Amino acid sequence: MATKTMNERSSTAVSKDKLMEDLRLVMADAETLLHATAGQASEGAVAARARIQKSLQTVKESLVDAEEAVIEHTKEAAKVTDQYVHENPWKAIGISACVGAIIGMLIARR
Repeated sequence: MATKTMNERSSTAVSKDKLMEDLRLVMADAETLLHATAGQASEGAVAARARIQKSLQTVKESLVDAEEAVIEHTKEAAKVTDQYVHENPWKAIGISACVGAIIGMLIARR
């Protein structure tokens, strides 16, 4: 059950990273489009550019908020981990040794 939860968290983190990267690409493409159409003065182009600029600003603010939340969660996880290691040093050493042995065996298999 714990493995399933860890796998779900891992896939969620990958999905979030992919989403963030995709949003950055869309924003870059939209900004390029805005600069490319800056010379067009038709009413429709001006209105579309204004909507795109407003949407881009909103997305940028959302990305900044999301990055701040990720940083905050990472700091909290680091604090909790540090506290656990201080409270249970021998467990932490044992877990680290087991993880190291498993990684060593996996590397040796290649």
